[in-house]
Amino acid sequence: MKTKTILFLATALLSAAVAGFAADSKKKADAYPLTTCLVAGDPLGANDYITYVHKETGKPDRTIRLCCDGCIDDFKKEPAKFLAKLDAAEAEARAKAKSGKAKKS
Repeated sequence: MKTKTILFLATALLSAAVAGFAADSKKKADAYPLTTCLVAGDPLGANDYITYVHKETGKPDRTIRLCCDGCIDDFKKEPAKFLAKLDAAEAEARAKAKSGKAKKS
């Protein structure tokens, strides 16, 4: 009887942890500020995009969403140009979120 109870509680805790992780992952994924390809400007579907991680020494990795492999090559030619565009979109999203929170209070 004790074994079943312990097994039930362990399963419940594990399920809650997995659900929390999935919610955090979705929240991070939804936090991406653009709905278009960073390079081409083409619309990106909810799951129809390529994820590229830009790595630069001494800086945090940046996750970028693109419409195709060709855009990765274009991005690599001028990363600063496209990262500036992403930075601007992130700043705009933060400003909108901040103003939305201020209105709700």
